[in-house]
Amino acid sequence: MAEVLVYRTRFCPYCVRAVRLLERRGVAFQEIDVSGDDARRAWLQEATGQHTVPQIFIDQRPIGGFTELAALERSGELDQLLAG
Repeated sequence: MAEVLVYRTRFCPYCVRAVRLLERRGVAFQEIDVSGDDARRAWLQEATGQHTVPQIFIDQRPIGGFTELAALERSGELDQLLAG
Protein backbone atom coordinates (compact mmCIF):
# COMPACT_ATOMS: atom_id res chain seq x y z
CA MET A 1 0.00 0.00 0.00
CA ALA A 2 1.19 3.50 -0.80
CA GLU A 3 2.37 6.02 1.78
CA VAL A 4 -0.12 8.90 2.01
CA LEU A 5 0.66 12.23 3.68
CA VAL A 6 -1.88 15.00 4.17
CA TYR A 7 -0.45 18.42 4.97
CA ARG A 8 -3.19 20.46 6.58
CA THR A 9 -4.13 23.22 8.98
CA ARG A 10 -6.50 23.00 11.93
CA PHE A 11 -9.43 24.99 10.58
CA CYS A 12 -9.50 24.11 6.90
CA PRO A 13 -12.79 22.72 5.55
CA TYR A 14 -11.11 21.23 2.47
CA CYS A 15 -8.62 19.46 4.73
CA VAL A 16 -11.52 17.90 6.63
CA ARG A 17 -13.12 16.79 3.35
CA ALA A 18 -9.87 15.22 2.13
CA VAL A 19 -9.38 13.35 5.41
CA ARG A 20 -12.99 12.12 5.35
CA LEU A 21 -12.62 10.86 1.78
CA LEU A 22 -9.49 8.92 2.70
CA GLU A 23 -11.10 7.54 5.88
CA ARG A 24 -14.22 6.50 3.95
CA ARG A 25 -11.97 4.61 1.54
CA GLY A 26 -10.11 2.94 4.43
CA VAL A 27 -6.80 4.50 3.40
CA ALA A 28 -4.08 4.68 6.03
CA PHE A 29 -2.50 8.14 6.03
CA GLN A 30 -0.46 10.50 8.15
CA GLU A 31 -1.66 14.03 8.88
CA ILE A 32 0.92 16.79 9.20
CA ASP A 33 -0.39 20.01 10.71
CA VAL A 34 1.41 23.00 9.22
CA SER A 35 -0.50 25.62 11.24
CA GLY A 36 2.01 28.23 12.36
CA ASP A 37 4.95 26.29 10.89
CA ASP A 38 6.39 28.83 8.45
CA ALA A 39 9.37 26.68 7.48
CA ARG A 40 7.24 23.67 6.62
CA ARG A 41 4.72 25.88 4.74
CA ALA A 42 7.59 27.36 2.71
CA TRP A 43 8.88 23.88 1.89
CA LEU A 44 5.38 22.76 0.94
CA GLN A 45 4.95 25.70 -1.41
CA GLU A 46 8.33 24.99 -2.98
CA ALA A 47 7.56 21.27 -3.36
CA THR A 48 4.08 21.72 -4.82
CA GLY A 49 3.99 25.19 -6.31
CA GLN A 50 0.84 25.78 -4.25
CA HIS A 51 0.27 27.88 -1.15
CA THR A 52 -3.03 26.27 -0.13
CA VAL A 53 -3.88 23.28 2.02
CA PRO A 54 -4.50 20.46 2.02
CA GLN A 55 -1.61 19.21 -0.01
CA ILE A 56 -1.65 15.46 -0.43
CA PHE A 57 1.31 13.28 -1.31
CA ILE A 58 1.08 9.66 -2.41
CA ASP A 59 4.41 7.84 -2.31
CA GLN A 60 6.19 11.21 -2.09
CA ARG A 61 4.41 12.49 -5.23
CA PRO A 62 2.31 15.62 -4.76
CA ILE A 63 -1.17 15.06 -6.18
CA GLY A 64 -2.75 18.37 -5.13
CA GLY A 65 -5.54 19.19 -2.73
CA PHE A 66 -9.05 17.97 -2.08
CA THR A 67 -10.34 18.84 -5.56
CA GLU A 68 -7.61 16.79 -7.23
CA LEU A 69 -8.04 13.93 -4.75
CA ALA A 70 -11.79 13.78 -5.44
CA ALA A 71 -11.16 13.86 -9.21
CA LEU A 72 -8.70 10.97 -8.90
CA GLU A 73 -11.32 9.01 -6.96
CA ARG A 74 -14.03 9.68 -9.56
CA SER A 75 -11.77 8.64 -12.43
CA GLY A 76 -10.58 5.45 -10.72
CA GLU A 77 -6.96 6.63 -10.78
CA LEU A 78 -6.81 6.91 -6.99
CA ASP A 79 -6.95 3.12 -6.65
CA GLN A 80 -3.97 2.78 -8.99
CA LEU A 81 -1.94 5.35 -7.06
CA LEU A 82 -2.78 3.74 -3.73
CA ALA A 83 -1.77 0.30 -4.99
CA GLY A 84 1.78 1.62 -5.26
